[in-house]
Amino acid sequence: MFSINIDSDIISEIKELDIDLLIPHEEVLLNKKDILKNNLKYNNDDIIISTIIICNESNLIIDGHHRYTALKELGYKKIPVTLINYFSNSIITDDNDSLSKMEIINNSVSKKLYSPKTTKHLVYCNNNKSWFPITLLSSLYLIKSIKI
Repeated sequence: MFSINIDSDIISEIKELDIDLLIPHEEVLLNKKDILKNNLKYNNDDIIISTIIICNESNLIIDGHHRYTALKELGYKKIPVTLINYFSNSIITDDNDSLSKMEIINNSVSKKLYSPKTTKHLVYCNNNKSWFPITLLSSLYLIKSIKI
């Protein structure tokens, strides 16, 4: 199902979740968000999009801030998410694991957002014995169109 081999306890579920329950930790690049939003808005049919990766305990957005923001601005109430065990040792915040996961969550809850692309979460691949971008845990998901 995924392009890398990860520990079986990392992904807990893929489902649609109320968009207002998600907690961002980074700001977005406005031009990137606007391009994505316009592409989604242009398509009046159902859309296929990668799931937003979130912590299964806190609903912190790990990966997908631009998709989340674009979908929210377009009026989507439920969006597709991949819930992960964020506290797994197989997930780090960047190449040096320089930010603590609890610090990221606490800042997010306090609405202290990091600059865009501050974190570059990685997940460990068992087969390659190497770290890869966590976005590889996203799944393609069909969202029913809403009238905009």
